[in-house]
Amino acid sequence: MIDESAAILKTVSKEYPLSFPHPNWSEQNPEDWWNATVDGLRELTDGVDQAQIKALGVGGQMHGLVMLDENDSVLRPAILWNDTRTGKETDWLNSVIGQEKLQALTGNIAFAGFTAPKILWVKENEPDVFAKCRKICLPKDYLNYKLTGVFATDVSDASGTLYFDVENRTWSQEMLAILGIDESQLPKVFESGAVIGRTDLLGMNAAVVAGAGDNAAAAIGTNTVSEGQCNISLGTSGTVFIPTDRYVKTANPALHSFCHANGKYHLMGCILSAASCNKWLNEVVFESDYRVGCGAENDVFFLPYLSGERCPHNDGDAKGAFLGLTHATTREDLQRAVLEGVSFAIKDCLALCPNEIKKATVCGGGTKSKAWMQILADVLGVELNVIENEGPAYGGALLAAGTAHEPVIETTVSPDPAMTALYEKKYAKYRQLYPLLKPFYKEN
Repeated sequence: MIDESAAILKTVSKEYPLSFPHPNWSEQNPEDWWNATVDGLRELTDGVDQAQIKALGVGGQMHGLVMLDENDSVLRPAILWNDTRTGKETDWLNSVIGQEKLQALTGNIAFAGFTAPKILWVKENEPDVFAKCRKICLPKDYLNYKLTGVFATDVSDASGTLYFDVENRTWSQEMLAILGIDESQLPKVFESGAVIGRTDLLGMNAAVVAGAGDNAAAAIGTNTVSEGQCNISLGTSGTVFIPTDRYVKTANPALHSFCHANGKYHLMGCILSAASCNKWLNEVVFESDYRVGCGAENDVFFLPYLSGERCPHNDGDAKGAFLGLTHATTREDLQRAVLEGVSFAIKDCLALCPNEIKKATVCGGGTKSKAWMQILADVLGVELNVIENEGPAYGGALLAAGTAHEPVIETTVSPDPAMTALYEKKYAKYRQLYPLLKPFYKEN
């Protein structure tokens, strides 16, 4: 909750379950999002005059498939952004329809996490669900529909479906025909800050804006809105976000070309596991509720492909790996290898960007580790401004307020030239590992 000056007044967080019913599957119940939203808003507005709440804005996880029937009931659990079951459908789109045609129609190629391959998977594997489906939407759009009764999406979130014409900011009719769906099943498209309706939830009478996909919302929250800027997010996943004033057809299709929430465009590279790798190491492997200390630079490597990988490999079958272990390897060595491995994966994304990046803002849970911020700065060789707010939620609030705000920089981390030189050599070795291990990833 923010005031008219964009100052944060109160923050509330709620959790809900995540399900992995089969290998490579990742699902959530959309009704859990709604219940958490209602409970969270009730707590957030406790003691506040409801008449003073002017507007709501939602920033939400991208690419998720939510399917509703004729009564607006959820037909199946939402298939999430990090779900990689759609290898067959993704390969069909990229090879049979063809990457060149996909880019011409949507600005992007197919990735397992995008919404279009998920629709094809449901069509093939759950035909009864597909037949009953009357509405197809993204996670945040389900919340907006529940809030307002208006079936709407925004351009930034729609960009990640692979059936949206990014350059022209509209649904691609040819892609809808390829998928076997109709525009009548899809929400109306708005710019991110546009008011789509009002909500009377909890006694409010507040405007609701279209909102944005989490990465575009984070960019609004960190004020990453102009050419030459860069925002890096270290949440469950990791992203490199670069605003552009006009639509750019990327030379490397592993890089996404999407609409920005400010009426312009952006390029984005995404890795599927970032801070979640650190969480896995500490909570699952070490079974520790505290973070193990970070060791000195060493010869242990970590590939952070715990959920497969999107950029630059587009390989849902990729797996995580430690390499270089010896009897002398310590917990601290493993910890550092994880932080370095995720940083190298971020560097993979940054290396695809058309222009050199010399400094960047960083947001997300990973920024709480000072050791990681220094490693990331050294690996990338760029100055990092660590932002103190949680970008996506703050960006959603700023879109609702219709205002921009310079973010508060918590700290600035400069790269150590000697470590950057050392990491260039280690990164060159890291780049050799995925091609060597790829034959072992593919399931029979």
